[in-house]
Amino acid sequence: MKRTLRGLAVAGPLLLALCAGDAALAQKQGGTLKISFFDSPASMSLHEEATGSALRPMMGVFNNLVMYRQDVAQNRPDTIIPDLATSWSWSEDGKELTFPLRQGVKWHDGKPFTSADVKCTWDLLLGTASEKLRVNPRKSWYRNLDRVTTKGDYEATFHLKRPQPALLALLASGWSPVYPCHVPPRDMRTNPIGTGPFKFAEFRPNEVVRTVRNPDYWKAGRPYLDGIEWQIMPDISTRTLAFIAGKHDIASPYGQTVPLLNDVKSQAPHAVCELTSTNVSRNLIVNPSKPPFDNPDLRRAMALTLDRQAFIDIIQQGKGDIGATMLPPPEGLWGMPPEMLQKLPGYDPDIGKNRAEARKIMEKLGYGPSNRLAVTVSSRNISTYRQPAVILIDQLKEIYMDGVLEPVETANWFPKVMRKDYQIGLNGTESGVDDPDQQFYENFVCGAERNYTGYCNAEVDKLIDQQSAEADTAKRKQLVWHIERRLAEEGARPIIFYPRGGTCQQPYVKGLTTMVNSIYNGYRMEDVWLDK
Repeated sequence: MKRTLRGLAVAGPLLLALCAGDAALAQKQGGTLKISFFDSPASMSLHEEATGSALRPMMGVFNNLVMYRQDVAQNRPDTIIPDLATSWSWSEDGKELTFPLRQGVKWHDGKPFTSADVKCTWDLLLGTASEKLRVNPRKSWYRNLDRVTTKGDYEATFHLKRPQPALLALLASGWSPVYPCHVPPRDMRTNPIGTGPFKFAEFRPNEVVRTVRNPDYWKAGRPYLDGIEWQIMPDISTRTLAFIAGKHDIASPYGQTVPLLNDVKSQAPHAVCELTSTNVSRNLIVNPSKPPFDNPDLRRAMALTLDRQAFIDIIQQGKGDIGATMLPPPEGLWGMPPEMLQKLPGYDPDIGKNRAEARKIMEKLGYGPSNRLAVTVSSRNISTYRQPAVILIDQLKEIYMDGVLEPVETANWFPKVMRKDYQIGLNGTESGVDDPDQQFYENFVCGAERNYTGYCNAEVDKLIDQQSAEADTAKRKQLVWHIERRLAEEGARPIIFYPRGGTCQQPYVKGLTTMVNSIYNGYRMEDVWLDK
């Protein structure tokens, strides 16, 4: 027997289409969408990148097996719908997830999509394929995946080592596209081939990423746009002024600060602007392999000196959120209640008391006003990292640390922290999915590629596996919150704050929903159109 979602998965999109009714008739074909963009990615290969500067332009080039509905702002299990799969079903023991696949889908080079492509993709991610990814940021997502098998050309089954209900949530992320078997990974970095609504056309580093309409897309009538230009402009003020001047249709998704958002509203009152949660926390990473940071007491002192509200007030004009590992509610599905959060080490709102304790620790270690510790604070060289890094340096002065800022370009930032070539870092943890499996397995289990601090606790790993296998949401939350407390107590990666980011668009841009609990899952762009 199988617990199946086949009927619901097939009927859901049909009902949505019927409910849309005459509204769909108003949608217009044509036009190129122009978006100002914050940074230049290292490559176009989503399975080898870890930044939105790669994902947002490329999500529309690919399809997933399943995806989050693009018209619902909060990603939830009940908003997952079929994509290249037509449905899905779990085995009775919860260890097999089977996907019947769409027929007649073609890759952008004309070759047919089959189940072999699904197997090839996850063989790459598991590291069992003959070809290898240069880097594999999300390999740890699939620690519980034993293998993928196929049945004919149009069925694929994921075989798990133990039940993992949240696997479907991981597969729905924009970070989970299906790759073609016949294109080697090296070619996907510069000329990606997908099945999606848009074809890759051009990438000029530090200038533009350009995609064009796929005329053979398997969804009839999609996409509406002729193409998209992601125009790379590192300076946020320049991006904002260009939008106000009418040069762009969308201004820097999630990239508008609160002051600049106010500027847009005053100078371009016709613009449609939203300020939403980003689910990309700013956090402190400390490298314990570099003395004196191998001392857990010193790392604890650093966590205690953090004034989280000051970051929010200075950078965000108060428009931000304090949370632990999981995004806080109401946008986040798994975050701790505020009364529980304040009991975590370093979260007491009495900053003076926290810092007094931190200074005692530092003095016990031999530091003080006449013996200060010189440190280098590394950050990605974009304003959303640099600004909090400067505030971090100022707050470290309160506990006898003198820091200097080391800005690192995006292409070098991720390799640098992955090989642990830093002392202290102001980091942004990019959460591809608002689900504990993604957060814990990607960032905190022993040996994970993106476990930048090298944190490793076998007991916590067992707890992470336990919450992953738990199907009861209430019981799983209790386990998740227990793990969050352990991570805070052990200083694994102190979360500083969750910023809110602004997205502005011209009023004629239609069909784009800004997600509130992931900045990575809402850029398929197949339903976006221009009413002009």
